[in-house]
Amino acid sequence: MSNGTPIALVIEDNKGKLMQNGYYTTTGAMVTQFNRLDVITNNLANVNTNAFKRDDVVIGDFKRIFQEFQEEMPIKNHTKEAAKFLNASIDRVPQISEQYVEFKQGGLKATGNPLDFALKRADVFFMVDTPDGIRATQNGSFVIDNDGTLTTKQGYPILLSTFFQNGQYIKVESNSTFTVDKTGNIYSANLQEGFGEGEIPLGRLFIAQSDDIKSLTKEGTNLYKFNDIKDFRDLQNADVVAQGFLETSNVNPVKEMVGLIEAHRMVEMYQKVMTSHMNDLNNDAINKLAQTRA
Repeated sequence: MSNGTPIALVIEDNKGKLMQNGYYTTTGAMVTQFNRLDVITNNLANVNTNAFKRDDVVIGDFKRIFQEFQEEMPIKNHTKEAAKFLNASIDRVPQISEQYVEFKQGGLKATGNPLDFALKRADVFFMVDTPDGIRATQNGSFVIDNDGTLTTKQGYPILLSTFFQNGQYIKVESNSTFTVDKTGNIYSANLQEGFGEGEIPLGRLFIAQSDDIKSLTKEGTNLYKFNDIKDFRDLQNADVVAQGFLETSNVNPVKEMVGLIEAHRMVEMYQKVMTSHMNDLNNDAINKLAQTRA
């Protein structure tokens, strides 16, 4: 072989096809940026969604992930079977090693609506009953349905702190006031007839505090799925509820736009690298291989 020939860039696999590590590495990196773009655009789409918590990603490579989880893998390291899955170049491909929810408190905005509630801590949730089971939410924009039940706007009943003892929801009579104090206690008074003893207590909202907030997963319509209801505890006598307010999204549009531009530039850069590999390096390697004499 003549000196300077980029033969190392081009190898031939067992099926006789040309294979180029640099090209596949760049392709994998580009796919990672596409996935990052999906996360960023979803954040931007929910910039005005009540109590939305932004998502973010951690980008690593296969070797880093392998080192973290090799004890859990079925094939032991440093064996012939494990060696089949290792490649010094391919294993350095950037990829999303973790996606997480940033549970940072959003701002509070006054609405004046007595059925709007904001939670003033990032680790507490309302609990709702959905067709798929009990779910957590931080979106406190509620309504009263035709049966007088306090529900989310999707029609999911809001849970009382006593729900797991008696299975009852929050019922509000027509022509009644509806007030909730800072600890979640609910009171009602009939505007038509009045009560000689003032407002009547209806119970207390289930204000759920998560012991492991990182284990929660998003399930659409601002709901969070959890592994076990025992992962939550009912937070009592804490100043966490603000009636007549809603929590805003914690998405910072400027920060997301910077990330969007950065990801687009990375995709363009990888595209140029892929073009160089396919058009320039391959042609150069093929031409020099054709001129090589034994």
